[in-house]
Amino acid sequence: MPPARVPAGRSLRPGEGALVLAATPIGDAEDASGRLRRLLAEADVVAAEDTRRTRALAARLGVTVTGRVVSHHEHNESGRSDELLGVVAQGGTVLVVTDAGMPTVSDPGFRVVQAAVAAGLPVTVAPGPSAVLAALALSGLPTDRFCFEGFLPRRAGDRARALAALASERRTMVLFEAPHRVAEALDALVAAFGADRPAAVARELTKTYEEVRRGPLEELAAWAHAGEVRGEVVIVVGGAPADGPRDVADLVPEVLARVDGGERLKTVVAEVAEATGVPKRDLYAAALASRTP
Repeated sequence: MPPARVPAGRSLRPGEGALVLAATPIGDAEDASGRLRRLLAEADVVAAEDTRRTRALAARLGVTVTGRVVSHHEHNESGRSDELLGVVAQGGTVLVVTDAGMPTVSDPGFRVVQAAVAAGLPVTVAPGPSAVLAALALSGLPTDRFCFEGFLPRRAGDRARALAALASERRTMVLFEAPHRVAEALDALVAAFGADRPAAVARELTKTYEEVRRGPLEELAAWAHAGEVRGEVVIVVGGAPADGPRDVADLVPEVLARVDGGERLKTVVAEVAEATGVPKRDLYAAALASRTP
């Protein structure tokens, strides 16, 4: 094969290949870094989530892709990894890109990175745009400690259980959601965290119709139900208060959300009461009263 073209940024030994993860714009093409442009032009192989979108991005950036472009998505990542790492092992540069943002973050890339690490092959990164960090920064919520939870489960029961496990999470939480499920997701967040938990919904970040809505979860849920939510969406939710919920009434939404998700009332009450220190009998009575028409 021809001599390897060394990616800008990381110092590599002569003839050493590398797997390079590169962030692509999440909206505005002008956010593309100079390093991404060079990598697109010089990499031996470009592994793209959608080859058509990657070629379109390169065209917008005025870049001619000279390497081989191959598809690399969730359905073929496991099978494609050996092929890509074979190029790296022979001294080539493999650029991994997704449709938007950083590979591996709710996007393809993890499996090939894992395989490269296991094989002792060089892996490096060309950082750039991130919907997670952009939404977090714009949310107005604490940024000193946060966690990324990706997409919520689609099924109501699974979603309720996932959120119940996060009800006492004190860090700011960042979630992805499909636009047609935003209202449903916000309803579930209200049920799990309470109506007054501060949050923000960011959509179409860096694009023409960028919008960030901030307020209590209940208010955001009402906004989502009032009209169609469009575009790429990130939900940011404030963490639980430092002292945690102690009043029985504050814990009832969490209990009911888990019960609606398929768990037994007595089991949920026992677990929540033990975790928060409230009387089990009082919590059970309050949950029953809330379910009575």
